[in-house]
Amino acid sequence: MDIPSDISFDVGRADIKPSLKSVLDTFAKGLVSNPVTKVTIIGHTDATGSDAINDPLSLNRAVAARDYLEAKGVASTRFAIDGRGSREPIAANDNAVNKAKNRRVEIFVAGPATTDQKKVS
Repeated sequence: MDIPSDISFDVGRADIKPSLKSVLDTFAKGLVSNPVTKVTIIGHTDATGSDAINDPLSLNRAVAARDYLEAKGVASTRFAIDGRGSREPIAANDNAVNKAKNRRVEIFVAGPATTDQKKVS
């Protein structure tokens, strides 16, 4: 499942936007029906602001996504979270459209019998 990164977060914010909720709702249903998978959520920011702002903001985005999925019935023990700040952009931070793409979470799912992870966002 792809999560369009430009629907994820507003500048300087970690709250889940309504457009992201519907994507996470669908994802949560899949996780609930497959309870043996582990989930890693990594938060990202655009290059607006300093590392002192972006590093905790990216972690807070991962926390917000985890908390939302937990509220939909996914067990808290299944999650690992991390924040990468603005260090791993997927687009140049040169305009508003590209910056919106960088404000995102990436969600990886791994099954119990493998160490391979599949990127779902």
